[in-house]
Amino acid sequence: MKMWLLGLVFCLVIGTLHSKLFGGKVKPLDPETHMNVSEIISYWGFPVEEYLVETEDGYILCLHRIPHGRNNSDKGPKPVVFLQHGLLADSSNWIINLPSNSLGFVLADAGFDVWMGNSRGNTWSRKHKTLSVFQEEFWAFSFHEMANYDLPASINFILNKTGQKQVYYVGHSQGTSIGFIAFSRIPELAKKIKMFFALAPVVSTKFATGTISKFLLLSAGLSKALFGNREFLPQNAFIKWLGTNACNHDITKELCENVFFLLCGFDEKNFNASRIPVYLSHNPAGTSVQNMVHWQQNYLWKKFQAFDWRSSAKNYFHYNQTHPPTYHVKDVLVPTTIWNGGRDTLADPQDVNILLTQITNLVYHKYIPEWNHVDFIFGLDAFSQVYDEIVYFMKKYL
Repeated sequence: MKMWLLGLVFCLVIGTLHSKLFGGKVKPLDPETHMNVSEIISYWGFPVEEYLVETEDGYILCLHRIPHGRNNSDKGPKPVVFLQHGLLADSSNWIINLPSNSLGFVLADAGFDVWMGNSRGNTWSRKHKTLSVFQEEFWAFSFHEMANYDLPASINFILNKTGQKQVYYVGHSQGTSIGFIAFSRIPELAKKIKMFFALAPVVSTKFATGTISKFLLLSAGLSKALFGNREFLPQNAFIKWLGTNACNHDITKELCENVFFLLCGFDEKNFNASRIPVYLSHNPAGTSVQNMVHWQQNYLWKKFQAFDWRSSAKNYFHYNQTHPPTYHVKDVLVPTTIWNGGRDTLADPQDVNILLTQITNLVYHKYIPEWNHVDFIFGLDAFSQVYDEIVYFMKKYL
């Protein structure tokens, strides 16, 4: 994996130097490339608020809020939507395209109070009540803790702040995974969810293909030997440099574009390559190595279950049983809608078909044959294919 990444970096750097030396065209950068999430929201004329939320186990999470749209600032309570990003992402996913094609902006303009979560360990949630990011103990978490601690803390804070009784929940990729876990294991939390919108849902990874499946084949020991015991792919200055230098040239732009496709599936016609510098200024946003190992366990053992601490005593300490508990999707009673893509190498259509048989309260399912995993965030036709339908269902089930 390290050799693959080094090879990619080498190609990008050489391509950048070649384009500078031999006349490759450099396009002007979008100003959002150098903005944080709140600055991007303000840049497009939307109000923005930031809040810090403490989880039961001491992690401090950042929530971004767009309380109303540009033309509906009238006072009074609005229906609340909570948007939860996927693996290695952050809240920027929901506002990273133009306002007409970013779900956070679309929902705000449609009359909703939009809240965007940030899972522990990403760019915006790197604080703890007692631990430092330089300690391995800080990074001893996976999507199990995100489901059991992050979601309840975030949703309860939002309901207390807004005075509402329920929220609409929209998850992408891992954001759907932690939704299925939390809503099946915490009934009192599930009652606070009006409807669950699952985009590219990931539960089973039995049929995952492409570059990501090669990583998932690594053993836990090898993963830790390669990447350590702390963070995995955090956002950093070098990645931003690649986006603003290597990926902003005609010669190397296609290579950068193909990196996205190798990881998530191909759909060239639906991807605005000119915004890659903006995407890379926020993505990847980091997670823990343990979280990646948890996904490896899910892939290798073909089970949707809690993290295995590889010790009966440790498992008993965390779960009150000697083996990790299994997650049961059928126990989710929340009305659920699902969208998935035919070229998705992470949420493979065969895995989604297995998931569909387990959902107790399925309201709607749409299969988009030509879509990949990130079309739900970056796709040029995301509004017409998905976002418009989400707004329709939210207003129908007010």
